[in-house]
Amino acid sequence: MPSTSAIQRRMTRRRLLAAALTTGAVLPIGLAGPARSAPATGPARLTLPPPTGPYPIGTVPLHLVDRGRPNPVAGPSRYRELMVSVWYPACATGRHPLTSWLPDAPMRALLESAGFDPAVVTAPRTAGHLSAPVRPANGRLPVVVYSHGAHDHRSDTTITVQELASHGYAVVTVDHTHDAFTEFPDGRVGVPLDDPALTPWDFAADIRFVLDRIADLAAGRNPDIEQRPLPAGLGTALDTGRIGVFGWSKGGTATALAMIGDERIRAGLSIDGPMQSQPPVSGGLDRPFMMMTAEFTRDAEPSVAEFWSQLRGWRLNIQADGAIHSSYCDQQWLLPQLADVIDMPAERLTEWIGTLAPARAVRIQQAYPLAFFDLHLRRRGHLLDRPSTAFPEVRFLA
Repeated sequence: MPSTSAIQRRMTRRRLLAAALTTGAVLPIGLAGPARSAPATGPARLTLPPPTGPYPIGTVPLHLVDRGRPNPVAGPSRYRELMVSVWYPACATGRHPLTSWLPDAPMRALLESAGFDPAVVTAPRTAGHLSAPVRPANGRLPVVVYSHGAHDHRSDTTITVQELASHGYAVVTVDHTHDAFTEFPDGRVGVPLDDPALTPWDFAADIRFVLDRIADLAAGRNPDIEQRPLPAGLGTALDTGRIGVFGWSKGGTATALAMIGDERIRAGLSIDGPMQSQPPVSGGLDRPFMMMTAEFTRDAEPSVAEFWSQLRGWRLNIQADGAIHSSYCDQQWLLPQLADVIDMPAERLTEWIGTLAPARAVRIQQAYPLAFFDLHLRRRGHLLDRPSTAFPEVRFLA
């Protein structure tokens, strides 16, 4: 059983998370540790595990501007702008370079915000080939949109995103500007701000705007504000009749809010979302919804229990033993690598990633979101029928 001090630390962190996720208040990203200069041989490059699907992956960034939402923070006559990435099964990837998990400037800002020397490590390369042609297929691809957590970025679940794309999904990941580490095509770098304090409702509005731009793509229009060339075959590959959304933390709450307000979303997945917002999440859902909980559980958070009680369609709540708030995201895999570089004590690392082994966390991140969207957007698969002997740490919560 955890010590009293460990429980107090966990409860304090959970309260801070809840406040940040509801109001958009500043929240350290949880990588705190001693800074260390890069070794003489240069910074260490972090790595990501490969996806398990049969298809190579392509990806392309898009710069979107929502002319329906003024953005006074950016100046007069400016509108809300977002960076997104589209991930998809690709072909003829040989001449298309692999992309980075984060561009250099936002990666430095991310490390500095956590108290690390930005020269210690560099971002991993992904499995995504920049602007590679879309793989021809029989029928269009189901589409999944991803919304990140507070003070984070659209790459924070790349392990899951790549897994979906390698199995035949188009996945659109969204940076929620002013609450994200991001970079625009003209070189501007965005970082999370205290003011404005974005709420889950702001995230949900971004999701709905992105759904409109996905419809533009499927209709043969290019929504990129610079009109940069799109990968061959992208528009005709998207099935706007099969759309799912998932989000981590504040993005999980935003997923619920967007789904309640937009019937285009057929299935929603929350990764440890606190379901706290003002006004609160309400209205109920009759479409499939799954929760992967860790710290924001129905027992610990009344808002999560209340949301669960409003679900009228297919629903499932799973939880992995030893998981904490970040365990279903890339941090669970990347943090141990960073800890090794800076000689972080093992007990300190355990504070931040829990006791769920990173290799097991990766398999859970790959298998369960894929199984959820396969079941509800493709009508196939049996992993979610019952607990699996292949995943003994994953419990189905009644």
